[in-house]
Amino acid sequence: MGTVSNQQPAATDRILNMMLRGCEVARAAAEGCGECLSDSSPQLVQDMRVREEELDTLDREINEAVTTAIVHCHSELEVRELLACLKVINEVERIGDLLLGFATRAGAILSRLAEVDVRDLSTMATLLEKMLADGAESFRRRDAELALTVLRADMEMDRLRNLLFVRHIENPERAPQQESFHLVFMTTSLERAGDHAKNVVEEVVHLVTGRSVRHLLRAQDKPDEVRFLEYMRRRTPNRKPLRDSRQA
Repeated sequence: MGTVSNQQPAATDRILNMMLRGCEVARAAAEGCGECLSDSSPQLVQDMRVREEELDTLDREINEAVTTAIVHCHSELEVRELLACLKVINEVERIGDLLLGFATRAGAILSRLAEVDVRDLSTMATLLEKMLADGAESFRRRDAELALTVLRADMEMDRLRNLLFVRHIENPERAPQQESFHLVFMTTSLERAGDHAKNVVEEVVHLVTGRSVRHLLRAQDKPDEVRFLEYMRRRTPNRKPLRDSRQA
């Protein structure tokens, strides 16, 4: 996939750069969540608040800029890029809100968290950081394949969320747990932030391919019979194509 064109109009280029800045701020916020799980310093929570405020500002500025710029677009692609930037900044602004809430709770209860819970939450925060970094890079490079890798990371986020929920809500072993109420909210915050990161890459896929993620994955998910027929056609290119029995 190609990189962002250097020939974009100045307004569109400025909006794109602001959106990518938003993705970087959200990534730094995810990294900050990991730090909050090892250090209860109030300064870390304050840093998260500053990031959340910057995301609010970027969201407002991009909304205003897109409203002005879109009437001067000269191509459908430019319109699609502007709308994608608008949707992405809305997603990362929500991530900022969620992660500030996470950090605030972490700062208040860190000393009472069990080691296994800290480990799982740290893993989720690290996964989210990678999802946001890959999401921004996939937009910058217009790389749909890289965007799809974020969806696989989101599945791991869901798995870890489920583990924490089983441990603190179902608790089949009736083991004593600490701060379950706060942990459920913190886990949900990271999982929902992952959903917003997934929405970011869905915008990238639609921008690059013109298709939704669901349609793209459905096209890739071919039955074994179809894959075998395609393999045979590649092996015997000069022979009459094999018919798919479902088309008979």
